[in-house]
This record gives sequence, structure tokens and C-alpha cells, in this order.
Amino acid sequence: MFAQIATITGVVLDENNRPIQGVNISTTNSGTTTKSDGVYLLQIIADVKNTITFSHIAHENIVLENIILNTNETFEFNPIMKVGAIQISGVEVSPTGKKNVEGITTVAPELVRKIPGANAGIENILKLLPGVSFNNELSTQYNVRGGNFDENLVYVNGIEVYRPFLVRSAQQEGFSFTNSTMIESLEFSAGGFQAKHGDKLSSVLDIQYKIPSSFAIQADASLLGGGITLETSSKNNDLTSITGVRYRDNSLFVNSQQTQTNVNPTFVDAQTFLTYQFTKSFRLNFLGNFSINDYQNQPLTRQTNFGTITEPRALLIFYEGEEKNRYQTEFGALKAHYLLNETIKLELTASVYHTTEEEFSDIIATYQLGAVDTNLGSENLGEITDSRGIGAQQNRARNQLDALIFNLSHRGFLKKNRASLEWGAKFAHEDFRDQLRESEFIDSAGFFIRPRDPQFANNQPEQPFEGDIVPFESARASNFVRTNRLSGYIQFEDQTKWGNNNIYYNLGIRAQYWRLSGDNIMSNAQYLVSPRMQFAIKPGWKKDMLFRFAIGSYEQPPFYRELRDRNGGVNPEVKAQKSVHFVLANEYSFNLWNRPFKLVSEAYYKKLNDVNTYTVEDVRVRYLAENNAEAFAYGFDFRLNGAFVPGAESWVSLGYLRTEENIDDRGYISRPTDQRFKFGLLFQDYMPTIPNLKLYLNLIYNTGVPGGSPNNSDPYEFQNRLRDYRRADLGISYIFADRNNEYPKGHWLHRFKELNVGFEIFNLFNTQNSITNTWVRDVDTQQQFAVPNFLTARILNLKLSTRF
Repeated sequence: MFAQIATITGVVLDENNRPIQGVNISTTNSGTTTKSDGVYLLQIIADVKNTITFSHIAHENIVLENIILNTNETFEFNPIMKVGAIQISGVEVSPTGKKNVEGITTVAPELVRKIPGANAGIENILKLLPGVSFNNELSTQYNVRGGNFDENLVYVNGIEVYRPFLVRSAQQEGFSFTNSTMIESLEFSAGGFQAKHGDKLSSVLDIQYKIPSSFAIQADASLLGGGITLETSSKNNDLTSITGVRYRDNSLFVNSQQTQTNVNPTFVDAQTFLTYQFTKSFRLNFLGNFSINDYQNQPLTRQTNFGTITEPRALLIFYEGEEKNRYQTEFGALKAHYLLNETIKLELTASVYHTTEEEFSDIIATYQLGAVDTNLGSENLGEITDSRGIGAQQNRARNQLDALIFNLSHRGFLKKNRASLEWGAKFAHEDFRDQLRESEFIDSAGFFIRPRDPQFANNQPEQPFEGDIVPFESARASNFVRTNRLSGYIQFEDQTKWGNNNIYYNLGIRAQYWRLSGDNIMSNAQYLVSPRMQFAIKPGWKKDMLFRFAIGSYEQPPFYRELRDRNGGVNPEVKAQKSVHFVLANEYSFNLWNRPFKLVSEAYYKKLNDVNTYTVEDVRVRYLAENNAEAFAYGFDFRLNGAFVPGAESWVSLGYLRTEENIDDRGYISRPTDQRFKFGLLFQDYMPTIPNLKLYLNLIYNTGVPGGSPNNSDPYEFQNRLRDYRRADLGISYIFADRNNEYPKGHWLHRFKELNVGFEIFNLFNTQNSITNTWVRDVDTQQQFAVPNFLTARILNLKLSTRF
């Protein structure tokens, strides 16, 4: 029987958000009651359907049907009991996830916190989903179905959040905005999403933070940093808070790379989410965040061996100088919820985001390029013996950005029976003050290499050039840009039956008007309309299947970064990029090995117009700031998830993508995000004789993307691809205490709600992945060599997590 038990737990509240004591919770084989704080824990039979009834003398019953939990799984359900008609929730909850006609992927917060990764958190899980790709484990950025980093929407409690703008290297990022220990739920859509989800081209990540019901403290620590989370709740649950503080130091990863450096990265973040229930109809929330990314780096030396076995080469670099980057952000949002009656709910949100970013660097790199001594008996084994190029490169940057973004929005919900109407309106004001000053000089054997512009044509070194010294690449601009945006949406959804088939549909439309202005910038205004539709049918078959179809127009007005060209200037004529999504999907739930599984298959096609082309260097996106291209993206995604091992959810995802663009009618070529094939595996296991000893493994394989060309090169001449990305991260932990392992008073573990200790091995097979190439010129032959910039090596990390 122990091997067939699962657990359902949570808090039962009334309409005033107060806990109810003495609620009877029963199923066919077991039962329990809620405590004084409304908390309950019920064990049920796993891998079979269960019906659970919540009953109380002062409230009407709640009946939860078709619950299927896996062996040893814990599912959280927090019902609100009302005085009225009997409530029946006919949902299917299982380790494979409930059926979702909206095309939303739901991920359990426990997975986010447990799965190992170099940048552990929400993005670590997203990158294992089909359609989501990345090539840098230190980055929290991700590409979705051919889109770039700037095409993804992120909401926390319905409030849009942002990331720093000047970050160019993944090791400068620190963490993402969201704190994984504060998450209550996580939903993700990779395309074809509803009108309520905004005006980005690629994806939506919707996160809800917890509303605590009792006091708790959670602490996490590792060799990479740590964090602490405090949960509080007043006696009547009117006032609740959850506050998290995080610290991270990426030195362990940076020091594993081939560049030897003195690095001092400090990333600190504090967040809080407060809720106050004034009346049963009115509630106020506050979300606040303060973060500092202070990255100081003093590179020393680097040697990278590359080439072939028969013709090995090496690049040896000696550095002088340092870089100092600092990103400080403050964010605050106030959200009011008002329940007008049982069918109408209203929300009003005001938020302010402020960031000050500085990027100061002076780096001089002198390099030597040549053949490598491969004689095993030589004293100079591995050293450069025949120099093909000697030179120096100087990079200088004095970049400063100050941005203020204000949002005021309203949302309304009207629900009657199974039909619902939702609407919203939003005003946004963006104020950017940006000073960009950066340059690169390349010197080889005493002369400076000129830019590629025709006016600098010369024949160096045979004929010395005696003109002014100018940088090989430079950008210099001061921009003061303001944008006002007014957007709104309305959507209607309903469910009905057609014979034995269940039908669901959603019809919506978005509209936006935006106006651009600024100092020495010509004003510009545009108006956009985006209709969208989702349709789903669940046939009355014996096989449990659901079919979904979505079509919609998605128009992304340019944000500040999309207005700025490669020289730093702002082009006010940049229009919104436009995309039409077609998504066809199937969800098939079935039993395998007497355990539930689900296979989700999706085919998609995206047609893009007025495309603003760009290049990607590490995580820095630089736009051409012209709508001079058209593009397309199509592919197939598959995800099979379930209990491959009894009591532990795992999944396998496969994806194929092709995305190309046609620039100035020159023909179609691959876009920078053309990552053809993707494989992801999330696997959980435990030792049968020691079930508290857990194993977590994630595997990633992505084919290489275009990006092996020199900066500012003609993309039609350089379609070189980076090497394929392969990575495995392993985590092993022992659980001393959790919900399934409670201890009596007097035991030293009694005070712990959770306690686990373990270790992680990042890049288990020590694979040499690269994110970009450094291009080094052989002066004699004018040949350029692509020297890969390798990412992090294998690293061991120790980890401790506890909750009181």
C-alpha cells in the first residue's frame, strides 16, 4: 500500500479569505479534517481516479472529481468554500497535467526549485520545453520558436516585468526577475496565445506568487550564493506577506572558463509581495523589487587551442585593464481587486520600473596566433611555435542608461455559467536617457587596421597609411526618447457541446496606439489592431484526446532597443513587427505501465512582415533599426511526460524549427535563431531501498545556430554555424524532512518542515560548448581565423535547503 499512496494538501478558505476549521475532507478509502489554520493533508490511492468531497455545516460542498495522482506525489489544492449551490470541479489533475484548452503549459513550482542548472530557476525549466532554445547556461534569456530575447512577455501576478538593457555577456546577468521560492504557479505559452496576453511576437510566461497561510522561513545555500524567504500571515489571514532576498556569485563559473581573470561579480536581489484583505470584496496587493548587479572583471590571460588534429592552432592573449558594470533596478506595483458581485471582478494596477545602468571598460588585449607544438617529448608541448599573427586590440566603453517606465492598467472579468467576458485597458509611459560611447581599435605589428568603409581603402602593411587613427568599430550617441502607449483588448470565451463532443472557443481583439517623441527626434505615431482566436474540441471517444487550433495576429511595437541602430542612433520611423500565428495541436492522455502519461504534439507556422533584422553577440542584441525584411518560422514540437519512474514526474521533448528571413529582397537566409533540432530530457529518480535519496537530471541537445561570422559582416556572405550545444546537469540530494517525512516532538528534525542536502555536477560530461567566435586576422594572408569562445566547464556545487 505504501507504494500506491499519493497526497493532496492545502488550505481551505471562506469567501473572506479566512481559514475554515473542521472541514470534512473524504474520499472512498480515507478522510481527514482541517486544522485551526485551515490546513489539511489527505492520503489517497495513487494511479487511479478519486473523488474528493469537502463538506462543512456552514458551507456548501465542494466535489473534486477525476483526481489521478502518481505514487508518492503531493498535489496542492486550496479551495474557497461559499454559501450557495454545491460546487463541482470536474477537472483531471495528474502528474501529466490537467487538460488545457488554451494551449498553456503548466509546470509545478517544486520542479523549478529542484532541477539542477547553472542558472537555476524558472528559465532552467523553460529551456527543457519544446520550442524553447538557448546556447548559454549562464543566461536567463531564451528564444521561442525562432524569436529573440526581446519577443517574450513575462508577467508576475499579472504585472509585466523587465530585464536590464545594457547586459551584453551572460556572466553579467546574475538572476532573472522571478524568485523561484516565492512561486505559487507557472504557466507558459509558446505561441497562439489569447488577446489578453499582450503585444509580443513569441511567448508569454505568467507567474503567480504565493499568498501564505502561516508563518514559515525557507533558507537555501550553495557555493554559488544563497537566499532566504520569509512568509507571514495575520491571525485572520487578512494581511499576508512573502519576502525573498537572494545573493549570487558567479566566480565559480567564470573561473572555469579559459580566460584567467580576477573577477568580483556581486548580484543582490530583494522582493516582497504583500496582500491585505480590507473586506470580502476588496483586496490590495503590493509587489516590490530592488536589485543590484555589480560586475567587476580584470582579465589576465587566455589560451584557446583549436583547429584540427593535423593542423592544430592556438590563440594566446595577454590582457591589461578592467571592466566595471553596474545595473541597479527598482520596481514597485500596487494592484487593487474588487469583487463587484458574484459574476463581475475588477482590477486596477499601477507600476513603476526604474533602472540605472553603467558599462565602463578599458581592455587592451595583445595576442599571438600560430601553430602548436604537438611533440609529446618537447619541453614546449602545447605552446605556440610558429606565429601567424601578432597584434593588439583595445576596447573602450563609457555607456550609461537611465530608464523610467510607468504603467497604469485596468482589467475586468464577467463570468456567467461557462461563458466569460474579459476586457482591459493600459497606459504606458517610457522615458529613456541613453549615452553610448564605445570603440574598438585593432593594431597589428605597429599599424592600425582601418574600418571596412570604402573611404578607408588602403594596402597595409605594404603601404603605410598616414591618415588619422580611427577605430575599427565605434558607436557614439546621446538619445533622449519618450514613448506613450495606449492599448486595450476584449475577449469572449465559452464552452458548449456538439453531440458527444465538448467544444471550447475564445475570440479576442487587441488594439494599440503609440507615439514616439524626444530631443532632436521627429515624432511618430502608429495604430495597430490584432484579432486572435482559439478553438478546441474534445471528442467523445474512448481515447482521451483533445485537439486545439489557434490563429492570430501579433504586432510588436518597437521598444527602445529596437529603435537604436548599430551606431547608437535612434530611427523614429521603425514600425511594429508583424506576425501571423497558425498553431495546430493534439493532447493524448493514456496509460503506460499502469501509470498515466500525456503526449502533446504541436505544429506551427509564423509569417512575419516588417521585420527589424538584428545580430546576436553572446546575449547582446543589436538591431539594424529598419523594417527591411520579411521572414517565416515553422516547426513541430513534441512533449511526452509522466511517471517513467513511479512517484516521480519526468518528460522528454523534441522540436524541429526552421526560420529564415529575406533582407531587401536578396533571398532567404537563416535567421540568427535558426536552431533546427532540439532535444530535452528532464528525469527524476530515487533509490527504491532509500526513497529519500533523489536524483534529478536534465539533458539538452541543440543544433548550432548561425553566429560564427565577424561583427557587422554581410550575413549573405557568412552563414557559418556555431557548434552544436550539448549539456547534462546532475543533482543528487537526500531528503531528511518534508511533507511525507514528519517527526515527533523531541526528535531533532521535528522543527524542520523541509530539510535536504545534496550536490550538483554542472556540465557532467565536460562538453566544450561555444557561444561566439573571436575572429583573429593573419596580417600576411589577410585570412581570418574563427577562435571559439568556450562556455563553462564541469563544476561541482554543494547545496543545502531548509524550511521551518
